[in-house]
Amino acid sequence: MSPNEQTPAAPPRSLAEALRSRDDASLARLLRARPDLLGPVPNDLTQLATRAGTRASVIRALDRLDRFTQQVAQALAVTPEPTTYETLRGLLPGDGTEEALPRAVARLREQALAWGADDQLRLVRTARELLSPAPQHPSPTGLGPTVAEATSGMSPGRVQEIVAAAGLASTHDPVSAVAALTELFTTPDRMSALLDEAPAEAVDVLNRLVWGPPYGQVTAQPAAHLRWLLDRGLLVPTTPGTVVLPREVALHLRGGRAHRELEPLAPAVRERTAHRPQVVDATAAAQAYTALDTVEELLKDWDEGGPAVLRAGGLSVRDLKRTATALDTTEQTAAFWVELAYGAGLLASDGEADERYAATPAYDEWVELPPAERWTRLVVPWLTATRTSGLVGGRDGKDRTLSALGPHLDRSAAPEVRHRILALLAALPEGTEPEPESLTARLTWERPSPAALDLRTRLARWTLAEAELLGVTGRGALAAHGRALLPTPGETGEAGASGVTGETGAEASVAAARAEKLLSPLLPDPLDHVLLQADLTAVAPGPLERPLADALAVLADVESKGGATVYRFTPGSVRRALDAGRTASDLHTFLTAHARTPVPQPLTYLIDDVARRHGHLRIGAASAYVRCDDDAVLGEIMADKRAAPLRLRRLAPTVLAAQADPGTLLEGLRSMGFAPAAETPEGDVLITRAHAHRTPPRTAPEPVPDGPPLPDGTLLDAAIRAIRAGDTAATTPRKQAPAANGELPRTTPADTLATMQAAVMTGDTLWIGYVNAEGAASQRVIAPIRVEGGFVTAYDHTADEVRTYPLHRVTGVAELSDQ
Repeated sequence: MSPNEQTPAAPPRSLAEALRSRDDASLARLLRARPDLLGPVPNDLTQLATRAGTRASVIRALDRLDRFTQQVAQALAVTPEPTTYETLRGLLPGDGTEEALPRAVARLREQALAWGADDQLRLVRTARELLSPAPQHPSPTGLGPTVAEATSGMSPGRVQEIVAAAGLASTHDPVSAVAALTELFTTPDRMSALLDEAPAEAVDVLNRLVWGPPYGQVTAQPAAHLRWLLDRGLLVPTTPGTVVLPREVALHLRGGRAHRELEPLAPAVRERTAHRPQVVDATAAAQAYTALDTVEELLKDWDEGGPAVLRAGGLSVRDLKRTATALDTTEQTAAFWVELAYGAGLLASDGEADERYAATPAYDEWVELPPAERWTRLVVPWLTATRTSGLVGGRDGKDRTLSALGPHLDRSAAPEVRHRILALLAALPEGTEPEPESLTARLTWERPSPAALDLRTRLARWTLAEAELLGVTGRGALAAHGRALLPTPGETGEAGASGVTGETGAEASVAAARAEKLLSPLLPDPLDHVLLQADLTAVAPGPLERPLADALAVLADVESKGGATVYRFTPGSVRRALDAGRTASDLHTFLTAHARTPVPQPLTYLIDDVARRHGHLRIGAASAYVRCDDDAVLGEIMADKRAAPLRLRRLAPTVLAAQADPGTLLEGLRSMGFAPAAETPEGDVLITRAHAHRTPPRTAPEPVPDGPPLPDGTLLDAAIRAIRAGDTAATTPRKQAPAANGELPRTTPADTLATMQAAVMTGDTLWIGYVNAEGAASQRVIAPIRVEGGFVTAYDHTADEVRTYPLHRVTGVAELSDQ
């Protein structure tokens, strides 16, 4: 070998060695894909490799692979270890695999599920154990055990009989006999010749078992064709009455294929309908405004205190039905609006003894924001929420009904599915409505774990419906402002096929600002007028300015909503405005100022008539009393049979006393057709306004993550530095070997001090044993800078920072090797 030639690097002998050959970017991708490996940060790469091979972590990593990568891992599990890339490629033939296979193998390596070069490819042992065929958990490939595994409990004599029946020479031991049989089954020409001699019935049996399951039942006296297969080892007994098809035989019959069907390419999301993007955006914007109006209507309905909180938490079925009726929608949709307001922090329980739901102080701030910003304040929490309103009305694991705002509605997969659905819609041409079935098929390919399939399918269906209700989509296609909610590729870390990204709060704020900018021009400007009609109604042809809307809500009742809102004036609604302190002249002035049409005469008469009778009767607190200047009116009340429950008694010609409280008396007389007014102890008219009940300040519910959160860039950099430093401390060669049984190095205090002082002058790096104040022992690699006063100040390579150590806590010191 010439001096310029370099010795090729030795292949890694373990996963830890394979990790040491990675650069920091590769380690960062591993830790981002498997964040559970960071809890807590491993001391070194050996500990990282050990943690990456634990059963729980491997199961989690395998479940998050796409279908083809899972098929590649399953194929690796049925190959001899180590195997070669060419062998693996032979097990996975078909269209599209030439391009997909390198990506799948690279992903298995990146996630530390496989390691080694192309000629020494290995699956992590735990993954092999999980995916290898076994009677308890059959392989997804449908393959059974190898010949060696199937005959492991067979007597040597029986093995020799099989070898002889197969036309092979007898051997001196069972191991060589099994090896000869394996060679026969893996040699295509010889295997074909053997099967050519098989009876037709025997071939039919093999064909039934070839794609799995590989196990079959036989009687104590098998038929001749079964005996022919058993004698030649083409079927091997496992337990009494059960036989298995060896893996080598199945692979020959399959033509070397590990799977019957391969899915190397993700199924495409198909187009259902194409709309003009402008139509989609306008439709979505209109629905976005409706969403704001619905949430506001819901919380106004609960303004004086909403439904009571169930003892187990949440809304009762009756209260949910009432809410659905008030919002003119279904119970399932009403549950969505309630959960949306709760997730945005606008709704919570008040925490009182008689606990009820009510708006939070954040609601008062929210209603004053511009419409586009109010919309993003709803949608951004929806995207990240784990609470899932679609579950309301179903049953939990203990057969308890799941209620809106109640416990057990969190599903960790919900945010990922929502982001992924929007990302798939964003990948389509603008204005394209997809086929929902193709979206579900794509999600199933990306995460085919059987345990999650049903939930993810339902989450996808709910996401599409909820996105339409919120105005994120319009006519089934993603709107421009909905597309802006997704992070751009340069804003976050890499996203895998699952669509999970490490989006931070700042990045979400940037996306929300983009969406607001696009949505704002599409929302209608609030109006300052209404159209009055002769049938005692007013039509608001669009959204009204807030002061006008609030005033009109007191003066009239909402009769219908939609593109235009219809208000109806009734004696009760006019009286409500008078009770709030408005006079008849105030109401006439208000209507004249805000009506684009003349005030109809019937409305003028209605206001004047109600105002003339309003307050003619006065009710105050004695227990309660009624006074009126017209004693004839009081006589009429006393004569009315409907007044009997009020137990009225005349105290004077103009005063009646009652044994009912003022509120009951007020409602009783109003039900009789009178228009009484409550008065204060001073005799003035009591002005009544709705009291807005608010909870104490509340924070929005935190999402329940699916495992540990994704680490951000700062945490990843710090973790990788710590792991690298710890690995350096654990693997650097030392001139003085550590004591036996892994004990810390031992040197005398004088030797320790002398070695430290020498290292300060020479700049050498040392390996020390150190015991901290809590008694925890550790090994560290340090570069001493200064030794004085019984302390050494040094750069600690393990901690990647300068530290000061008491010399009396250093158990010993050793110089590092020059290598």
